[in-house]
Amino acid sequence: MELIRKIKQAETEAAEIVEQAHAQAAQMADDARKQRIAAQAEAEQARKKAIDAAVAQARAQGQAEADRLEADAQAERQKLRQATESKIDAAVETVVNYLKG
Repeated sequence: MELIRKIKQAETEAAEIVEQAHAQAAQMADDARKQRIAAQAEAEQARKKAIDAAVAQARAQGQAEADRLEADAQAERQKLRQATESKIDAAVETVVNYLKG
């Protein structure tokens, strides 16, 4: 009788141990899932920051390049005006003299 009671008690304890092991395994799996989700969210934020930084840098470089090109174009226009100004004056004088003459 005593032996049967000890066997049943051992079976009950074994069942409790198995239930605790299942519960611990489920908890560990849930914790691991939460950690993966948190790590994934953190990685996504880091990726977005990197993209935003790259876009900002590219925008700044593009604006600097546009400003440089605009300055170069303005300088070129001034050179052309200076080069053609004397020719225009000479052409106007030639036309006026022709019309007078």
